[in-house]
Amino acid sequence: MANPLETVEYVHRVWPADPGQLSLIRHQMLSWLEPLGMTPDRNHDVVLAVGEAVENVVQHAYPEGGGGDVELTLWTESGALNIEITDHGLWQEPVVPAQGAAPALGGRGIRMMQHTVETVLVHYDARGSRVLLRVALPNTQREPVEA
Repeated sequence: MANPLETVEYVHRVWPADPGQLSLIRHQMLSWLEPLGMTPDRNHDVVLAVGEAVENVVQHAYPEGGGGDVELTLWTESGALNIEITDHGLWQEPVVPAQGAAPALGGRGIRMMQHTVETVLVHYDARGSRVLLRVALPNTQREPVEA
């Protein structure tokens, strides 16, 4: 098997932030992950986390009918896969229900991502939102060099 660090170095792709693109994005992610040597369960976890981030863009980043894009950027480095999901829309603060009220629908996406990948970072400002996911890659530890 090829060293995963030599298999994928950098990928960048832009899709319309449209619900019809979600399954295409998940399928494309899976094809990008296959050469990296992760288990099928691990691939599923990563696709699940990316899918959740992309779905958040589709549902929340752009005002209704406003259109917009979702960008995925993947790169490998030092035993890890980094995935950045970017939009150029508006961040919406999560709705926190009043004490004693029923929990709001949704709002579990970031926690779910945190349970499926090692690192989840979220940044938002006037330019849009960025979610960075970091995933450890298997068999990428370098053997010590004997003197």
